[in-house]
Amino acid sequence: MAASSTAAPEATQHLPEVEETEAELINAQVDDLILKADELEKKVIEVVNFFEKKQGGVNIKGTPVPIKDKASAASHSTNAVNNSASTNNNKPPAEGAHKDAACSKRMQDLMRQFGTILRQITTHKWAWPFMQPVDVEGLGLHDYYEIIKKPMDIGTIQNRMEGKDEVNRYKNVREIYADVRLVFKNAMRYNDETNDVHVMARTLLEKFEEKWLQLLPKVIEEETRQKEEEAQVSANMMIAQEASISRLARETDNELCELSLRLKELRQMAIESCRKMTSEEKRKLGTGLSNLSPEDLNKALEIIAQDNPNFQYTAEEVDLDMDAQSELTLWRLKFFVREAHERQTRNNNNNNNSATKGDDASKRKKEICDALAKSAKKRVKKQSP
Repeated sequence: MAASSTAAPEATQHLPEVEETEAELINAQVDDLILKADELEKKVIEVVNFFEKKQGGVNIKGTPVPIKDKASAASHSTNAVNNSASTNNNKPPAEGAHKDAACSKRMQDLMRQFGTILRQITTHKWAWPFMQPVDVEGLGLHDYYEIIKKPMDIGTIQNRMEGKDEVNRYKNVREIYADVRLVFKNAMRYNDETNDVHVMARTLLEKFEEKWLQLLPKVIEEETRQKEEEAQVSANMMIAQEASISRLARETDNELCELSLRLKELRQMAIESCRKMTSEEKRKLGTGLSNLSPEDLNKALEIIAQDNPNFQYTAEEVDLDMDAQSELTLWRLKFFVREAHERQTRNNNNNNNSATKGDDASKRKKEICDALAKSAKKRVKKQSP
């Protein structure tokens, strides 16, 4: 949670001077607000990630969004969606279904025209070898499947075109065109150029390609049209998704405003529940602040600035009037100073322990060196005549 969402929790987590029932009530409301903020954070992340993805940005899924930025993020996303929706017109579902039906009808018409071309090829006197699958076993073509990896024949193509083979039904004209070419290419690959079947296949392929070139402009036109319609469908889907995200952003924006209002009310409740700090407590607090490390002192000044926007905590010299601070700020400072001093004491103890261990190690090392030196002297004396 961001700093702005923790103002009330910090004010209520350590309040021995607040009546127990009052403290329980405040803490319960704080817990409720934290849960609500977590829910809103997920919604904001969803909205922000959607637009970053749309704009080509990169974001790590689940990256926390500070609560002070959540309202602006949701509001900005709402405006972006509204602007986008105002420049695009959603197509009614009926119109989309009509387009799909028209596209299917055009493709069927192309397939019928292709069927006419195929019939012209199959009525040729040399078409008979290609009408049925190759009788590999009957003709003793033992190496056929080693050379031809994908067998094909015109009879199989016609069955697929007529819908008799539901599994391998053709989706468009180019798929049929590729299989017809495959029929003749297989025959030319397996049989050498002097073979009658090779000559027949090459002749039929040439005639087929000539007729295909006459149909090709219509095929290209239809393919281009389909791509444009698919692009429009994708655009309409994006608009619909943006509309959904827009609703989510508006709802989240409203909920964030409500959450911010509840935080202010809870903060005021916490202030009213705190007893006034005595002059002696303020004096001790001032002393404690002066003993803070530079880093902790900056944090303490930030706490003051949160309740007093006009407080210039970044200036070189800061004049702090304890009597001018609100009770909430004073109590927050008191507990911050106490925690900072406790942390500093722990760190000092750890450093002292480390230093003691270091001294013990040095002392032990010196004792070992002295013992080795004495042992060496004794050996020298024994070796002397």
